[in-house]
Amino acid sequence: MKQNNYKPQLPDVMEAIFDAAYLIFDLVAAILFFIYSNGDMLFILYGILTLTLCGGDAFHLVPRIIRAVCGSSDKIKKQLGIGLQISSITMTAFYIILMYIWKFTFPGFTIPVIIEVIIVICMFPQNNWCTDEGNMKLSVIRNSVFAVTGIGVIILYLISGNAYGYHLTRMVAAIIISFGCYIPVTLFSKTKPKVGLLMIPKTCAYMWIIAMGLKLLF
Repeated sequence: MKQNNYKPQLPDVMEAIFDAAYLIFDLVAAILFFIYSNGDMLFILYGILTLTLCGGDAFHLVPRIIRAVCGSSDKIKKQLGIGLQISSITMTAFYIILMYIWKFTFPGFTIPVIIEVIIVICMFPQNNWCTDEGNMKLSVIRNSVFAVTGIGVIILYLISGNAYGYHLTRMVAAIIISFGCYIPVTLFSKTKPKVGLLMIPKTCAYMWIIAMGLKLLF
């Protein structure tokens, strides 16, 4: 049930506005990618990437927006747990798609197919996403896999980022920020809630990645 006499504080309102703006930005960017792709697989993939990010994060951020405005409840807590699981799966898919975007941006390199199987780790029911304690062992394993994926993408963009004058070495910084902020949140946010503030720069890093794609598009 909604908390009695709940009044959202200014930080709660600002969080709700930020989250809503982020989701709207992703949705608009995805539409632009699809409309102006002209059948170019690179920008179709960017559109899929952006929708994957927006759709996955919406399951986690919409309950956060509701909680910020209306207060917490058992239902909201459960939705946040499920949303965290979904966003974890879509985040893995996000970086896999980003690797294929790299392939279409810089043809001639091969990406190991085995990297795609890491998404299965996020689907294990033993993660206990909807409980307060979670599962630290699988959380460490899952985030280690994320880190390996991220390092692989970083290396790819570091090697070829400036080719063709695209200057996509900036993608390296964005990925480092997103990973550097996301992993502490997933590991420690339940015991140290203030760590959750790292989601703000993580979200900004995602928007930066999408903005780089929009720059290529236009």
